[in-house]
Amino acid sequence: MDGKKIFTAAVLAVMVIALFFTVRDAFFWRGDKAAPSARGGQVGLIYVEGPISGGRSQGGGLASSRGMDYVLDHLRQARLNPSVEAVVLRVNSPGGTASATQEIYSEILKLREEGKVVVVSMSDMAASGGYYIAAAADHIMANPGTTTGSIGVILQHTNLEELFENIGVEFETIKSGEHKDMGDISRAMTAEEREILQSFSQDVYEQFVEAVASGRNMSKEQVLELADGRIFTGRQALELGLVDELGNLYDAVDRAAELSGIEDPTIVELGRLSFWDLFWGSTLNSQSYTQYLLDNLSLYGMIRRVEIP
Repeated sequence: MDGKKIFTAAVLAVMVIALFFTVRDAFFWRGDKAAPSARGGQVGLIYVEGPISGGRSQGGGLASSRGMDYVLDHLRQARLNPSVEAVVLRVNSPGGTASATQEIYSEILKLREEGKVVVVSMSDMAASGGYYIAAAADHIMANPGTTTGSIGVILQHTNLEELFENIGVEFETIKSGEHKDMGDISRAMTAEEREILQSFSQDVYEQFVEAVASGRNMSKEQVLELADGRIFTGRQALELGLVDELGNLYDAVDRAAELSGIEDPTIVELGRLSFWDLFWGSTLNSQSYTQYLLDNLSLYGMIRRVEIP
């Protein structure tokens, strides 16, 4: 077979595979099917993975990954879809920026205002901003060894002034205002700049504490006793009132169904990667396309997703 025929066969194979996944996603994939004799309803499953930051993507092309704007979109889909009666938010994140975290937090509150149950399932880690968004849920479940807590705010400044002097690098700065170059790595921070940044971090910290106090029905004083940046295991967090229950992802799905009155839930993963997402590289992390095909040709597993190694 010559090169032209091989190329044509390869293109046809890709088109057939694309058609298969497009038809499957459009008509056949609806998650687990509920028993027709019992009261059914949909439980939406949304993943929050990695550092929390704004934007639609991180990186580009075949190395890109979904930003938190996609999580916001999935939460909104769940809120506007009358078939979705509850949501399980699977959180595996060390935290991130305050503003992106607060956007997700507020969208979770909107879900609850619509009368939809939100259960957070903590995976390996739900710390700092990961815990911030969890505090907005109706119910929080963690594994005994989950890393959580880390309630606090951190700002860091690198001072490379001496290094630049030793290697003979000089900086000339032109600025419109006194504090426009605040955080410049070429010099030490001034006392006034330190005070400004301390005030900034303190205000964000107080917003964090208020969010936890509101979400967990705790007093501000109770939260402050725990909000010194320390981390807790899931079991410790349960004893301290930061989580409601110990359990895994499937336990969280069962709890969401119970709280929303669903006997046999249909699990619907919102934001599940489509064939075209992976083919064009718009939402692919570090996983190979071949591995995606192998994963999706598997026909077993209650909740399936693309695993990112």
